[in-house]
Amino acid sequence: MSLPRMRVYIAFFLCWAVSAAWADQASLIPSAPQIAASSYILMDAESGAIIVEKNSEERLPPASLTKMMTSYVLDYEVNQGNVNFNDEAPISVKAWKTGGSKMFVREGTSVRLGDLIKGIIIQSGNDASVAVAEFLAGSEDAFASMMNQHAQRLGMNNTNFENATGLPSENHYSSAHDLAKLAKAIINDFPKQYPLYSEKYFTYNNIRQPNRNLLLWRDKSVDGLKTGHTEEAGYCLVSSAVRDGMRLISVVMGTKSEEARARETLKLLNYGFRYFETHKLYSAGQKLVDSDIWAGSADTVPLGLSKEIVVTIPRGKKDALEATVDIDKVIKAPIEVGAELGKLTVKLNGELLLEKPVVALEAVEEAGFFKRIWHAIVLFFMGLFE
Repeated sequence: MSLPRMRVYIAFFLCWAVSAAWADQASLIPSAPQIAASSYILMDAESGAIIVEKNSEERLPPASLTKMMTSYVLDYEVNQGNVNFNDEAPISVKAWKTGGSKMFVREGTSVRLGDLIKGIIIQSGNDASVAVAEFLAGSEDAFASMMNQHAQRLGMNNTNFENATGLPSENHYSSAHDLAKLAKAIINDFPKQYPLYSEKYFTYNNIRQPNRNLLLWRDKSVDGLKTGHTEEAGYCLVSSAVRDGMRLISVVMGTKSEEARARETLKLLNYGFRYFETHKLYSAGQKLVDSDIWAGSADTVPLGLSKEIVVTIPRGKKDALEATVDIDKVIKAPIEVGAELGKLTVKLNGELLLEKPVVALEAVEEAGFFKRIWHAIVLFFMGLFE
């Protein structure tokens, strides 16, 4: 049987002296724009909140968006200290012969991993992708297994990779939502490497090639991530942009042209930035309340959050946020740090926005024998009269 809980209301925004009429006008949010794509999503990069989506869980061929995972795995291996960007990868016949977009590496040579990742991200080089896969895992098939393990770890439940390039393969697929999760991981996990996704040109073997993301030229707020195109997949684009400290991630899949994927992406980004805002409500480890504790060496225990709380909401709605903390009515020692002792609920205009566990921020050991006996007697009689 669950324990009864004590409810505490927490305010986290000051009320602003504005008229009710002005506030009502400011909070009007239009419908999302019509997007000419078979699947799409717009996500806040900090909160992970989905602002707009259509068919975002549908499994579709990702084309060269696959290379986001190829570069993610390489960044991960470098970060773990297993390889270095100055390491040189040998170029096999298979890598050299791989069709489609190329970095134009030469068979029998060796190329720095630091150059290969630029070839993957900026030039969308299939040859560079295969070279990295073979260097890290011995074969492209083995590397695909690594890719899928990372996909599972990142919660990409509608994704399966069979190669490092995104060239058509029957059981090679992903979804708009999964690719947004991957973009979020690239941005947050490897911030030092992320600027590569905004580079407009890369020259290798005396061949200068442009980044195919047209938005890098059209909108200064856009700083990544990756384009993709095959006849089966259509024209796809994963982009990210920052305006006024807010970062959004958009994914469009199955558009009809290079121009269309840029245009439809910009529709999503403009809508999100214009009509939504992201707020950090609480920090990780921040104390929300002190709660009484029974039979403990201390009489109270501080309760808070193990992770920060960030929300994305329509603009002008922050004063409509309401937070409550429900705490277990009877908390008995011993208590370990991180023990879940309640939950935080955040609502917007009465609708549930999120629920997160409230945890002990400090450990509390058991009290001595006589205090434990006395508290047991008090709790017994409290139970009789409740």
